[in-house]
Amino acid sequence: MSEPITLNVGGKLYTTSLSTLTSFPDSMLGAMFSGKIPTKKDSQGNCFIDRDGKIFRYILNFLRTSHLDLPEDFQEMGLLRREVDFYQIQPLIEALQEKEVELSKAEKNAMLNITLDQKTQTVHFTVREAPQIYSLSSSNMEVFSAHIFSTSCLFLKLLGSKLYYCFNGNLSSISSYLQDPNHLTLDWVASVEGLPEEEYTKQNLKRLWVVPDNKQINTFQVFVEEVLKIAMSDGFCIDSSHPHTSDFMNNKIIRLIRCK
Repeated sequence: MSEPITLNVGGKLYTTSLSTLTSFPDSMLGAMFSGKIPTKKDSQGNCFIDRDGKIFRYILNFLRTSHLDLPEDFQEMGLLRREVDFYQIQPLIEALQEKEVELSKAEKNAMLNITLDQKTQTVHFTVREAPQIYSLSSSNMEVFSAHIFSTSCLFLKLLGSKLYYCFNGNLSSISSYLQDPNHLTLDWVASVEGLPEEEYTKQNLKRLWVVPDNKQINTFQVFVEEVLKIAMSDGFCIDSSHPHTSDFMNNKIIRLIRCK
């Protein structure tokens, strides 16, 4: 056993061992306590982490046991997901996803409705042809919007764990954009050939990815396929009464139901 270490997480103290904190070397904690990332100290000399102290107990218990144990009346799944995303302990991320699927399936009847919209937008950008020589160029870009409503807030959280925005060179879960537990609006663009990467950031253009498949969503067809895959794995099926077949095939409206 290694020497005990006391952590101050958001003002709450925890005592554990170095071997526990570094049990997953590729995680944020593994990097912090192996010396790859510098750690901060509080006034008592304890390692300080500016995160939620109450939720950290579940993170630490997972490091000790490799099991995600939550009380039956646990009500802070959104906060737990944000903390798990911060610490980047991959097996814990997977365990939480399984827990969310389990809780989602435990819900009774649910409905999922998605309205899709697509338009073409012209983007203008500069191209550097030589030192101090620039030319103005333009290209057409497909812009997508999806308005998603579900009576199952747990399903939207599950969806948020699979879809990520790509912006400013980083991937961020769409779950952080979930302001209403039953509604989610997604806006993204398709990649444009020849458009410099920095232009996406300059023009505030987000792209959409599916993880862990690392698949970019450049068409509504791919978006519909991925959402159907996630929804059907969660017990949803296509509502045969709505929409009309022509609307569904044109990717305008999708309605799915789950009956238990």
